[in-house]
Amino acid sequence: MHLKQLIFFLLCSVYSFGQSEFLISNHKKKVVIPFKFINNLIFIPVNVNGEELTFLLDTGVEQTILFSLDEKEEVKLFEVEKLKLKGLGSMEPIDSYKSSKNKLQIKALVDTNHEIYIILDQEFNFSSQVGIPVNGIIGYNFFKDYIVEIDYERKKLFVYSQNHKKIQAKFYKNFEKSAIAVEDGKPYYVSNLVAEGKQVSAKLLIDSGNSDALWVFASRTDVIKIPQKNILDYLGRGFSGSVYGKRGRITSFDFGTKTFEEPLVTFPDSTSIRSVNFVKNRIGSIGSEVLSRFRVVFDYKNQIMYTKPNAKINDPFHFNMSGIEVEHAGLEWVKQSIDDRSSSGIRVYTDANTEKFQNNLKVHFELKPVFSVASVRVNSEAEKAGIKVGDRITKINHRTAYGLTIQAINELLKSEEGRTIEIEIERKGKIFNFKFQLRKII
Repeated sequence: MHLKQLIFFLLCSVYSFGQSEFLISNHKKKVVIPFKFINNLIFIPVNVNGEELTFLLDTGVEQTILFSLDEKEEVKLFEVEKLKLKGLGSMEPIDSYKSSKNKLQIKALVDTNHEIYIILDQEFNFSSQVGIPVNGIIGYNFFKDYIVEIDYERKKLFVYSQNHKKIQAKFYKNFEKSAIAVEDGKPYYVSNLVAEGKQVSAKLLIDSGNSDALWVFASRTDVIKIPQKNILDYLGRGFSGSVYGKRGRITSFDFGTKTFEEPLVTFPDSTSIRSVNFVKNRIGSIGSEVLSRFRVVFDYKNQIMYTKPNAKINDPFHFNMSGIEVEHAGLEWVKQSIDDRSSSGIRVYTDANTEKFQNNLKVHFELKPVFSVASVRVNSEAEKAGIKVGDRITKINHRTAYGLTIQAINELLKSEEGRTIEIEIERKGKIFNFKFQLRKII
């Protein structure tokens, strides 16, 4: 699963920013924030009015968005008003709310006047797609006042004050410096795209909330066409409904000092983007499948980006060759038996007269994840094998599913062409077994 389905862009905003500003509470010039990196996406802890939540860090959004409380009983929100939001997808604007004067804290970063846009609708809750509770998205307000370094290998964010001269000198010396344009609270980069012998200078949104490599809106360019060799796919959900499109490969594109050959490109259909307000000359997006191959530094105030390749720089661009999207479908109690040689437990004797050997068997229960099939691509290997939406996955390649994570499953499904995948599923109380091979069709 390429988690472009986690793209909750607020692409069509008409609201102005308040006087929101994060300050470093301990008066230092640097804050270090560890993050979780799941399926190419960054998740950070955010304290909202005293309640610990988890947010997606997304350069592709302006406003801070709260869309799920999961198991939280209550989060205090202040000065709430009702409004409409539109964005990526095919449906009409949706009801939402705006809350002002909230206190947000991310490690030593504190903002006491933060605006939050609220969409408490389970249709927008993508916790099931990453396997951890996710409550919202934060973007522009996190980046706008500081120099922010994303170290994907160490899974850490480094937030530097603008007057941290030693850090700026470090970036000048060791990183590639590139100009970006920050428009409507989002960073844009100009790249050279090549397809079918034609080249175009392309203005692309830098979007850490998009887990794909590259998106191109075909209706906005006469040069980059949808490749003849493509697949039709469900791309996920935006704020205004489901997003569909095609995937294929182009010849190359540039980012930093690197030219990427035959990258995977996603082409959303025209219906899905009809509500989008594009900035001038934008034709697509660069996602985290590219960004995660670098250490990336954003300096919004000076409209500069620094990049330095990491160990992933030459990895090929893979996609989910199975055709199934897997989601986390809750938790269930699983019985576990362990061999414990302590004095308690159930004693099992191997001799009727003497205690020559004993096993102390202890039985306990653990909560384990349940996985199910969220979608099946038409004409995919999984569909041909017989897998259907709603099937509960119990085993994959002889491994019990509850011992895996969504990320581990996704990595398996896009691992290598020709690999055999054996899946055991439960459907209406019955067990079925399917087998197919991963096939590179684009």
